[in-house]
Amino acid sequence: MALTRDQIAQRVALELQDGFYVNLGIGIPTRVANFIPQGIDVMLQSENGLLGMGAFPTEAEVDADLINAGKQTVTMVAGASIFDSAESFAMIRGGHVDLTVLGAFEVDVNGNIASYMIPGKLIKGMGGAMDLVAGADNIIVTMTHASKHGAAKLLSHCTLPLTGKGCIKKVLTDLAFIEIKAGKFHLLERAPGVSVDEIIKLTQGELVISGEIPEMQF
Repeated sequence: MALTRDQIAQRVALELQDGFYVNLGIGIPTRVANFIPQGIDVMLQSENGLLGMGAFPTEAEVDADLINAGKQTVTMVAGASIFDSAESFAMIRGGHVDLTVLGAFEVDVNGNIASYMIPGKLIKGMGGAMDLVAGADNIIVTMTHASKHGAAKLLSHCTLPLTGKGCIKKVLTDLAFIEIKAGKFHLLERAPGVSVDEIIKLTQGELVISGEIPEMQF
């Protein structure tokens, strides 16, 4: 069974390490803030100038002036700081973010990512994605494995305008956890109840299957 958006975020949260500075992109990535494992202390960074972002607020906690880069209301953890976006992007461009989690429309076997534009459609645009993919070594993309029409989104070559080239190493979809290396997709885990054959069918780029592929654990 395909993962829900919250389950994707929950699995990504298991990749967090104590002491990490983490940037969460718009969409599924923002939900990771709600699933940080107990005992793990991370600082979540938002491009609009917030370091120390907390989980989404309850109705009683909502502060309309406190938002993330996607204009969603958020909370702050103890020790959080607010600064201008120039300082925020200096942090990103300087390589001071340990993990970046982004959404995408397409990813290919060479680690290229297309995430900001679909010709003919109204999309929010680039935002800080180009800076994030250029300034980070450790990036996880979250996305659906295929479009709502069943078209593969893990490709041999991206067809949409690129956000970054050769920068993506891991992808977590609603069907699978995949690593990109040596110009191929490598299947690491599959969603509970999802078969390897289902994943192969919906993956257009070359997919390497090594041994028994375990189901994801949460």
